Amino acid sequence: MSGIETVDSALLARFPLPHVPEDSGKEDRGRLLVIAGSRELAGAALLAGISALRAGAGKLQIGTAASIASPMAVAVPEARVIGYPETEEGCIAEAGIAPLVGWAKAAQAVAIGCGMQSGPPLTRLLAELLGCGACCPLVLDAAVLDCLPELAGEVGLWSGGTILLPHGGEMARLLGLEREEVEADPVAAVREAARRFRAIALVKGGCSYVADPDGRTFRLEGGGVGLATSGSGDVLSGIVGGLCARGAPTLTALLWGIWLHAEAGRALTGRVGRLGFLARELPGEIPGLLPDNRA
Repeated sequence: MSGIETVDSALLARFPLPHVPEDSGKEDRGRLLVIAGSRELAGAALLAGISALRAGAGKLQIGTAASIASPMAVAVPEARVIGYPETEEGCIAEAGIAPLVGWAKAAQAVAIGCGMQSGPPLTRLLAELLGCGACCPLVLDAAVLDCLPELAGEVGLWSGGTILLPHGGEMARLLGLEREEVEADPVAAVREAARRFRAIALVKGGCSYVADPDGRTFRLEGGGVGLATSGSGDVLSGIVGGLCARGAPTLTALLWGIWLHAEAGRALTGRVGRLGFLARELPGEIPGLLPDNRA
């Protein structure tokens, strides 16, 4: 396809990640707030959070359902875990919105949506966040993507930069299309999503595509069929969020994020096999793939 750049080491050299001096501290690598998880999908918050730290974020905060906050704090001792009240359906309750927005204002990046329950409470959370006056990258994935059509104007005005991480079905709902239409022309879909929401957009698949609001488009062959497994997308969300917290521009963070994710899949395919490796095994591959990561 014409006008599409291939994501490889040569291209990534033109999108360098922020250098981390040896005498820097954790504050220099930024604070990421991950808002994720629910009673039924607690692991999504864990996978995203651990992946952000493996990508080099300095500090991690996890906002998650109160019912799972204590075990989450034990499972991820590196994180500050903020429990929010839930509705009977497992959504965030109204009383939990304002505190999370307060935490978001102090973060260098926010990743939201993995493992959450979609619906009006989540839409209200996103609307409050978009209207809070903060300015940091937002990484939007999974359930929160269903909130975007009615907030397209607000998303487009967000000055901190927005990244959208839908798979084909989520992209179809974003654009009011059938999934088959997205899969037939993923380039047109990702470009339209980037234009409509003024965001850096991805459509995930065996071959993934990235577009910016001006139509610049990138292509990456996937890291193997083994990446099509539960939790893999949560890992990607965390990697991208962690790179944003470190100070990477949104397009840089997403291009590196999908490459790191794919290379981690390739590494596990070589050691474990095409199928059967777990999403929880992906984050451990990330540090060895990061550039400038040797003492």
